[in-house]
Amino acid sequence: MQFSEQWLRSRVNPSLSTDQLSYLLTMAGLEVEEVNAAAPAFSGVVIGEVKECEKHENADRLRVTKVDVGTGELVQIVCGAPNVAVGVKVPCALPGAILPGDFRIKPTKMRGVESGGMLCSGKELGVPDEVDGLMLLPADAPVGHNIRDYLGLDDSLFTLKITPNRADCLSIRGIAREVAALTGSPLTAWDIAAVAPQTDSKLAVGIADGTPCGRYVGRVLKNVNAAAPTPDWMKRRLERSGLRSISAIVDITNYILLEQGQPMHAFDLDKIDGGITVRMAEAGEKLVCLNEKEIELTPELMVIADAAKPLAIAGIMGGLDSGVTTASRDIFLESAFFQPEAIAGKARALGFGSDSSYRYERGVDFALQTEAIERATALVLEICGGEPGPLTETVSALPARASVAVRTARVAKVLGITLGADEIATIFTRLGLSFEQNADGFVVSAPSFRFDIAIEEDLIEEIARVYGYDNIPANAPVAAQTMLPQPEGLRVRSEVRRLLAGRDFQEIVSYAFVEEKWERDFAGNTNPVRLINPIASQMSVMRSSLIGGLVDTLAANLNRKHSRVRVFEIARVFHKQADGSVQQPEVVAGLAHGSRVDEQWGSKAERVDFYDIKADVEALLYPRVAEYRKAAHPAFHPGRCAEVLLDGAVVGVLGELHPQWVQAYGLSNAPVLFELAVEAAEQVGRVKLAPVSKFQPVRRDLALVVAEEVSAATLQQAMLAVAPEFVRELALFDLYRGKGVDEGKKSLAFRIVLQAADRTLVDDEVEQAVAAMLAAAEAAGAVLRA
Repeated sequence: MQFSEQWLRSRVNPSLSTDQLSYLLTMAGLEVEEVNAAAPAFSGVVIGEVKECEKHENADRLRVTKVDVGTGELVQIVCGAPNVAVGVKVPCALPGAILPGDFRIKPTKMRGVESGGMLCSGKELGVPDEVDGLMLLPADAPVGHNIRDYLGLDDSLFTLKITPNRADCLSIRGIAREVAALTGSPLTAWDIAAVAPQTDSKLAVGIADGTPCGRYVGRVLKNVNAAAPTPDWMKRRLERSGLRSISAIVDITNYILLEQGQPMHAFDLDKIDGGITVRMAEAGEKLVCLNEKEIELTPELMVIADAAKPLAIAGIMGGLDSGVTTASRDIFLESAFFQPEAIAGKARALGFGSDSSYRYERGVDFALQTEAIERATALVLEICGGEPGPLTETVSALPARASVAVRTARVAKVLGITLGADEIATIFTRLGLSFEQNADGFVVSAPSFRFDIAIEEDLIEEIARVYGYDNIPANAPVAAQTMLPQPEGLRVRSEVRRLLAGRDFQEIVSYAFVEEKWERDFAGNTNPVRLINPIASQMSVMRSSLIGGLVDTLAANLNRKHSRVRVFEIARVFHKQADGSVQQPEVVAGLAHGSRVDEQWGSKAERVDFYDIKADVEALLYPRVAEYRKAAHPAFHPGRCAEVLLDGAVVGVLGELHPQWVQAYGLSNAPVLFELAVEAAEQVGRVKLAPVSKFQPVRRDLALVVAEEVSAATLQQAMLAVAPEFVRELALFDLYRGKGVDEGKKSLAFRIVLQAADRTLVDDEVEQAVAAMLAAAEAAGAVLRA
């Protein structure tokens, strides 16, 4: 919501600076995203009237003018604008003026002719203006008057980030009401009087049964001049609110939207057949909207229709064929209340929205329609003339306003401050809330413009906002503190983060809403959890894997020339079950790309590979030792992917990104990734103490030849199953293929370290242990290498 500070202060003018007003609104829950000047800084520009205009004797495109600037003497100025002429009033920069960009005006000669200033265009002043040439001012503009004062350029444009529950603040009326409540400043209310009919012309209006339209108000205006120009004051307010001027009638409806918060629409009366009915669309009906898009209507959409056809999509956009043009003479103004749930999501489903749908889907004041149409009628008569007919109104089911009780004691408990009943009553009065006081507190009835007051906590929040969060003391809590037990076998979440950060990873936080394509590519998930009302088309499903977010982060970093990327994330994923329920386990995932270490002189630049990320996983799971089993996963390279197992159960996966996705997502090289259940990283097991042996260890090496498909882990598990307790280590230290080893085979060399805690091992014990382990390996398909 963007608006002009001057427009707001015309209704409520607290003794606050612009910065103070911005802070007040933000602290009251109406976050001010930015405040911008309406025009850049410049000085020395006044309103001038061209009295004489002659062709320059030495230049075909220049004119020598004499300009009245209110000093009593005409100023000679050479000008090249195509629209300069006798009698026009324009901005005139006098010698000493400073224009935007620190452009200073001084007397000069142009092709031998003295020029004592500069006639300005809107562009040169940084002011929006569609005229090609000088900025032309109205004929009644006061000569010699400062242009900044005349155009109200010392203005600030506020942009508010209004939360969905505060639709009542999507207008000058609502914001002014809020500022008055917060500051206690007087509010200049709108004096909206009923317009007396001058003709009996009217249209019958109706609401079909079951249609979610609570109120529909209309009025016919005959013989209007739709081609009349929009007044400059209205244009300025529209432009400073982010809307461009279109035509007088359309501008008036947009002005009411911004001023009162009530969306309106104007139809060309000659293009309406019969009366108006608000109904649900029928299958097969079509409508070309004002944005020139043809929509095939569905029964879920509500329409404004005449006897023959739909005229508009209710609450979203009018139809092109029935819209008002500058040639229209008779018009029909409408103002309606639609139930918010009937409009919510419809604009997004259609692929376009409007300022009207933005307000309707959040909730419009259901008592405002008559006032809005009377205000619009008065503006039409003032600007375009015409003859108004009587109001036609149809009312269906309007929202019920339930009373909400708030206890004074509860206010004190929640806010931590004691407020008297009189103070609370004053706050409710300033907010426009009607109430009855009782022994416990108050029973409050919310006004028609507040859809967000439903429970006691809503009223407590209102009390806190108006009282001022800054006025609530920040007292430190006083309570007995005890040290909570920390299970010995549990690694806390912060330690998991520190461990990964210590291995040069940086944590990211990504959206749980992702693109459906990510789910297919990285998780092979064709049936993800879908969002009913996604915030964007590319965020339509819930993720079942964190890999997509990590790859997206990598792509963003590569686009910014960061080639070495190591990131991780801990978050929930969402798995749809066969019965329709959704499981939400927490997982930790990491990605590494680029060189193994930062660029330096101490080591060569080598790319990270599968074994680097495997080492990170081992460190994350330590002291528990995982098993790794070759696996297939849609996100990973088919030959460089492994499942991670703990106690025989799969707890995660790691590998190198599939070449197909490397190319599809525009990556320079394949990153390596892992994804584990967080529980696996947190459950480290109890620490077991063991004495350090004082006795000599014994080492034996076994070189075993196996088929290529036999993994080292298979042999390790087989040998460990028969190893006696004094086998302290069994580790693979060499892999060999080549001369002396048959094709299709490989040689795996294992180191066996044997050491007893209570004695020196004798040769027989060592040989028996190694023989047993060798026999187990041979049973698994290994042969001792000669």
